[in-house]
Amino acid sequence: MNDDGVTIGRILRAGDGLEGHLQRVFAQSPAAVWAMLTESSEMAQWLAPGSIEQRLGGSVRIDFADSGSVIDSCVSAFEFGRLLEYSWSSGTQPQRPLRWELSEAAGGTQLRLCVKVPANEDLAKACAGFEGHLEMLAAALEGVPIKFPFDVFLQARKTYGKQMQSFG
Repeated sequence: MNDDGVTIGRILRAGDGLEGHLQRVFAQSPAAVWAMLTESSEMAQWLAPGSIEQRLGGSVRIDFADSGSVIDSCVSAFEFGRLLEYSWSSGTQPQRPLRWELSEAAGGTQLRLCVKVPANEDLAKACAGFEGHLEMLAAALEGVPIKFPFDVFLQARKTYGKQMQSFG
């Protein structure tokens, strides 16, 4: 969490690139969080309308109608109820892996999200966007879905931008 009360992850060096590591702890069970990550009716409450075939190689289609972006990808890592990975891209676009991992935590579920983008893309912006979506996920898990929190996005982008400066 930064000084403004916004939960922020960390940008870390990984091989020859950088990746964002975001995490949250939710009071709900791993099964409830997994459903939000993978079931069409639940995804629409916090991410965007879409579908994910829950198997290795399964298709992923998520339609961010507001921005005109469509994810058309496939599941690249999968362990039911615990691990889901797919690229946040379509067609011939570069790979932008998202790795969602769930584990039990005291009284609920810990979610870890790893965000990777190509070296020429803005990782701070990508991480800030997912911070906003994680806020939406938290609200949806409580039964009170919210619109995308641009204030969270803007503050997170500023903070992630400062982290990026340390990598030159």
